[in-house]
Amino acid sequence: MDRAEVDTTIRSLIDPFNKKGVEITDATTFANDLEFDSLTVMDFVAEIEDAFDIIISMNQQAEIENFGQLIDAVTKLQG
Repeated sequence: MDRAEVDTTIRSLIDPFNKKGVEITDATTFANDLEFDSLTVMDFVAEIEDAFDIIISMNQQAEIENFGQLIDAVTKLQG
C-alpha cells in the first residue's frame, strides 16, 4: 500500500474517534487538535494495527505526534 492508500484507510479509521469533527491534515495533532486521551490513543492504535496487520511499538507511538507522522510510520511498517 502506498502513502495515499494508507492515508485514506487511516482517515476512515479515525472518523469514529474524531468527536469534534476536526479537519484532518498532515499537521493535525492527536493530543492537541483531536484531544485524544491515552485510552483513545490505545483504541485507535489497535484499530490501525488490525487494519494493516502491523505492530506499532510504544516507542514509535511516543514519537508520533501528528497525522502525517502516523501515515509515514504505518507506510514504513508495512514494508
